[in-house]
Amino acid sequence: MDDNNEKSDVIDKDLYEDIDEEELLEIFDKDRQEEKNDVDKEKKTKRPFPKWAFWLIAGSLFLNVVAILPQTFSIPAIEFLITSTKLSADPTISSYKEAVVVVEAGNSKGTGFSIASDGMILTNYHVIEEEDQISISFPEEGLFAAEVIESYPEIDLAVLQVEASGLPHLELAENGDFEVGEKINFIGNPLRFNGIANQGSMIGYTNLKSWDQEVMMLEAPVYRGNSGSPVLNQQGKVIGVIFATMNHEQHGKVGLAVPITYYKNTQKE
Repeated sequence: MDDNNEKSDVIDKDLYEDIDEEELLEIFDKDRQEEKNDVDKEKKTKRPFPKWAFWLIAGSLFLNVVAILPQTFSIPAIEFLITSTKLSADPTISSYKEAVVVVEAGNSKGTGFSIASDGMILTNYHVIEEEDQISISFPEEGLFAAEVIESYPEIDLAVLQVEASGLPHLELAENGDFEVGEKINFIGNPLRFNGIANQGSMIGYTNLKSWDQEVMMLEAPVYRGNSGSPVLNQQGKVIGVIFATMNHEQHGKVGLAVPITYYKNTQKE
């Protein structure tokens, strides 16, 4: 597929479960404690538990765990969890995450991010398309009802509004300029997780037959749920909004992002 080819089946609905890293650790700790309590109870039992029964149960549990691991803890999931943990240790990245939200519209869940302290949220149009009831969840500030105040389906962007003030927000770059190979960060809700920070680099621009404008190409681990994620340059400013992926003839699977310039241009009209 060359740069003039149209993307095929690249826009995905942002579906995932709200399980973050801290919750995973709590689940593991709880399971270990329950196992310890079970062992202590067995030691206090007068009649010893038959070893053959123990190994039968253990074997069955092991097979069940192995069966669900590929669904919840795939190799990509493990990789981006490790990366996110390392990045989130940086106070600056951690502060960016506070402005990235969960967008829930009907049966669709996706990513958005705050662009003003008074409750303006930028996300993809396809995340909230034709939905009347929309909710926004901040990591710290909690849940808000939201309404669509602007929509731009031609560039897959929408602006939402929640009734709040003093909210954390990200700063938009003056333009979407970047250098080829420039390092970027992005934050979103991939697969079954939310609030995941990741990193990548800029490849350049590409043309899509279904679009009148060029879009950004990212060399980055973008997965279902990253739609609506802000692309941050090294100064922490938003230069683009991830909306899809595509298979590129030269670069393989790449992320696609709407340049933030397109949104800023709509505000000038």
